[in-house]
Amino acid sequence: MKRINEFNRRLAEKITSFVSTMWCAYIFAALALISLPAAIKTGDVVVIVAWVAQTFLQLVLLSIIMVGQQVSSQSVEEMITETHTASLGEFELAKEARSLADQELKELKAIAKEIHQVLKDVEGKK
Repeated sequence: MKRINEFNRRLAEKITSFVSTMWCAYIFAALALISLPAAIKTGDVVVIVAWVAQTFLQLVLLSIIMVGQQVSSQSVEEMITETHTASLGEFELAKEARSLADQELKELKAIAKEIHQVLKDVEGKK
């Protein structure tokens, strides 16, 4: 069962990667156009509209929509990557700032301790 599921997944990926190309849209358009003369020959508006809606648009738009979704998802992925990279950069800057602040705090504590000792010494000499 696991092998069948793996086969099905790989087959679906290959079909999807083919169908989501403009070349597939061109092939589907050519395929749909084969039946156009027969639809026109009937002279029936309903048949012609049905051909446009059910044959041409469905076949061709399927691939075009999939290409558009792929482009959109790549754009979103790029934005996510840029945001992630920028966030990591900001995090590193924040870590550096925190480290500097910790060092400054240690220095301020040492200075405060020295001042406190000087004040004690001055107070003791009185």
